[in-house]
Amino acid sequence: MTSFTFGMATVPKLSGDNTASKHLKSVHLNEEVKSDSSIVSEDNVKSASVVLAGLQEPWQCMRSQWREVLWNETRKETLMDSISSYKPICEAVSEARVLLLGPVGSGKSSFISSVQSVFRGRVTNRAMVGSSSASFTKKLQFFNINGQETPTSLVLCDVMGLGDGDPTGLTLHDTLAIIKGHAPEGHKLSPEQPLRAETVGYVKKPALKDKVHCVAFVVDASKVSSYSKGLSSTFQQLREHISDLGVHQVALLTHVDKVCEETARDITQVYKSRIIQQTITKAGALLGMSASYIVPVKNYSSELDVDVNTDVLLLSAVDHVLQYVDLYFQDSKAPESKFP
Repeated sequence: MTSFTFGMATVPKLSGDNTASKHLKSVHLNEEVKSDSSIVSEDNVKSASVVLAGLQEPWQCMRSQWREVLWNETRKETLMDSISSYKPICEAVSEARVLLLGPVGSGKSSFISSVQSVFRGRVTNRAMVGSSSASFTKKLQFFNINGQETPTSLVLCDVMGLGDGDPTGLTLHDTLAIIKGHAPEGHKLSPEQPLRAETVGYVKKPALKDKVHCVAFVVDASKVSSYSKGLSSTFQQLREHISDLGVHQVALLTHVDKVCEETARDITQVYKSRIIQQTITKAGALLGMSASYIVPVKNYSSELDVDVNTDVLLLSAVDHVLQYVDLYFQDSKAPESKFP
């Protein structure tokens, strides 16, 4: 396990007696600060104010990234080319299906739209996004991610949100039916009407191409600490059943800009932020998975134009997912492999 050492900031010694330090919080730059017996120099006030401001920011920027990412146009183009040209290593399928699972409002549909926006070069909302506490997505929807010239071999599957003690949410029964490939595209999801063999369009003998090849859990970084224990149990129950099906799982941590101010100002600071690192650890505990499976993302929401650094983070997440898709296909090619 990699360990990290964080540098300790040193507050500069102020000229004059200690009384002046009591007033630092109310000091404005370019003002003279008077103590009972002396005047604090302007340079020292500026220096101390900067250091104290840094200490008040709990994210405390690390000197180097704890995950290496290149933030430039070249890296973006490399990732776009790689995803555009991706082909499943299993000849029996032409597309890789990735199911997004998460609570209502976690950013599943927004992630799909954001990834599509990267390739279109402008922000679009192909996957309809809601703003209420109820799940906007009601049907099983498949979204082919269009590459730079032709559609890619990646299909992102969108479903209604998982219920947090809410009977209207996606059920375990229907989730597993979708992963096994029984659910037809466009199937309307309803807890009152679970998917059965009698359901119109039900796939009785799904082939490998009909199944889900990777599951990506989606959690909101700003809610990780407030999600209920019941939801955590739901996640871990799902993970156990999905693992029994031989399907690999990863996680997307959305809304990282809401938990770290510096990351909100500059997304390239995401892997230097201690807050983001700690939030990923908390998400791992929530999901019952190692932090190495979890990647942070920032979805497009109010923006009209795409940004190269946001694009790099989104594309890196897709690249991360495809690595685990390929692991599934490798397992499916193994002679001893017998998926349910």
